[in-house]
Amino acid sequence: MKKNNLKIYKSIFISDVHLGTKGCQANKLLEFFKNSRSENLYLVGDIIDVWAMQKTFYWPQEHNDVIQKILRKARHGTNVFYIMGNHDEMLRKFIPMHFGSIKMVNRVIHETVKGKKYLVVHGDAWDGVMKYAKWLSKLGSIAYELLLKLNIVINFFRRLRGKEYWSLAKFLKYKVKNAVKYIGEYEKTVSDYAKRKKFDGIICGHIHHAEDRNFDGINYLNCGDWVESCTALCEKYDGTFEIVYWDKIRENYIYENQDNVIEVDQFKSAS
Repeated sequence: MKKNNLKIYKSIFISDVHLGTKGCQANKLLEFFKNSRSENLYLVGDIIDVWAMQKTFYWPQEHNDVIQKILRKARHGTNVFYIMGNHDEMLRKFIPMHFGSIKMVNRVIHETVKGKKYLVVHGDAWDGVMKYAKWLSKLGSIAYELLLKLNIVINFFRRLRGKEYWSLAKFLKYKVKNAVKYIGEYEKTVSDYAKRKKFDGIICGHIHHAEDRNFDGINYLNCGDWVESCTALCEKYDGTFEIVYWDKIRENYIYENQDNVIEVDQFKSAS
């Protein structure tokens, strides 16, 4: 990979990777990591799916590679924050703590180049199902996992026919009226909280739906996920944000010398 092909950002926000599940598209996340650099990397919850691994242990080499890649970024000067989610909530009892150079927290405030302050948090605290009927949320998680397993079968045959990846779970989510209504209400509720706390915006994950919207002066940003959408939220050096849809651009990158690492001084000059 040529250095001038790298996507260089001030900050990258990733959420809902769900390492430890068969639905996780770790190979694509590794591609994105190898083709991007940033001063800050925020892991916005549900990176490791402890819920799923408590039922069935699943941890292929690509999932280990993702962890190693994150640790390597931290060693080479990237500021890495791990924000806890509901699927990795068992780690919350240990925070705040450090895992090597990685800061593990429940939430963090991010200040942009323009001086705007964003609350960075996974977002499960505003999920009514999580808050009042956790058992229902876990039941939904099981149903979601079954859909993702069906996705694997469907996309196996789609690849044989030369077709691109397609998510049944995502298709159903946006076809069901109540699901669409839930997403809209969630986004509004989260934004209202940010407004009450005097933030300029809020950055979250949790609902697997990447978004950049404004609610009554509050910038609502959602990172999306690496199960269905393969999206990352990225802050540019002018203080603006963009959602990167990796599936749409990955074919534009040539993966040569993938393990080449830009040292911190080189990175700053490249930015």
